[in-house]
Amino acid sequence: MTRKVGLLSHNRNPDVIASARHIAQALTASGIDVSWLDPVPHSYDDTCGKRPELHEVGDIEIVLVIGGDGTILRAAELTYGSNIPILGINYGHMGFLAEADPESMTHVISAIQHGEWTVDTRMAVQVSIEMPHGSTTCSWALNEVSIEKDPMSRMVEADISIDGVPLSSFSCDTVLVSTPTGSTAYSFSAGGPVVWPDVDALVVTPVAAHALFARPLVVSPDSHVAVDINSENAHVWCDGRRLFPAPAQTRVTVTRDNHRVQLARLNAMPFTGRLVRKFNLPTKGWRSNGDAE
Repeated sequence: MTRKVGLLSHNRNPDVIASARHIAQALTASGIDVSWLDPVPHSYDDTCGKRPELHEVGDIEIVLVIGGDGTILRAAELTYGSNIPILGINYGHMGFLAEADPESMTHVISAIQHGEWTVDTRMAVQVSIEMPHGSTTCSWALNEVSIEKDPMSRMVEADISIDGVPLSSFSCDTVLVSTPTGSTAYSFSAGGPVVWPDVDALVVTPVAAHALFARPLVVSPDSHVAVDINSENAHVWCDGRRLFPAPAQTRVTVTRDNHRVQLARLNAMPFTGRLVRKFNLPTKGWRSNGDAE
C-alpha cells in the first residue's frame, strides 16, 4: 500500500517553501504520495505534489508540517476529530510542538518512508460561549482559551467559577484557561506553571489582574471552568486562531475535550529534556566550574 503524507507549509516564507518543496520531491521519489494542504504556498506549482480536496485529508497517514508552532496549530485544525498524527519541522522561534529541526531533514524523510514514528497524544479543551441573548457557540483549543479585553480598553471584568462554585471576581487584561501543552505558551509568559503533557489538567491563569487573589490554578481535568464576563469589551480567542465576540453577560465554559491531538515523535526524549533544550535552561549552577570550598 502506498503511504500517503499530507504536507503543510508556512505559505509566505521563501526559505520554508523551498524546504517544503525539497521534502515533497524527496518523499515522492521514495514512492510516497504527497498531498499539499491548505493554505498552499503562494508560489505553489504542480511539481511539488497535488493539492487535495478537503475530503482527502481523512486518507492521509501523517501530516508533515514545515513551519513554526502556528503552522502546527493550523494542522491541528485540519486534522481535528481524526487520529492523524502531526510531525513538525521547526522553522519558527520556539517550536515547542515541533519534533525536528531543518538540519534533520534526511532523518525525517527516512522515518516517514519506513513508518518509524510513535504517537504522543495531547489533551485538548472544549469551549462553550453562551451569549446573553441565548445562543451558544462551541469551539476547541489545543493550547489555550483566552478571554481578553479589546485592545483599546482598560480591563475586562470577570467572575471565575470552578464546578459551579464561585471562586473569584476581578478586573484583568486576560483570563487564560490552558492545557498542559499550552502551559509552555501564553500561560507560561503570564507566569503560569509548566505542566508535563502526560498530566491531564486545566490551568487557569489571570493576566494583570487587579485583585488580592489572582494566582494561577491547576485544576482537575474533569472540572468545569466558567468565566462570566461583566463588561462590554471582551472577546474569546481559541489558540490565537479562532475569534469570538463576548459581550457583557456572556459565559465562557471550558472543559476537557473528548478528542486528543496526535503528535508524531521520532525519538524517545522525555519532556524534561525537551524543556531544557527548547528554553536553553542552565542545568549547572554558576558555582559548578569552581572548586568546592
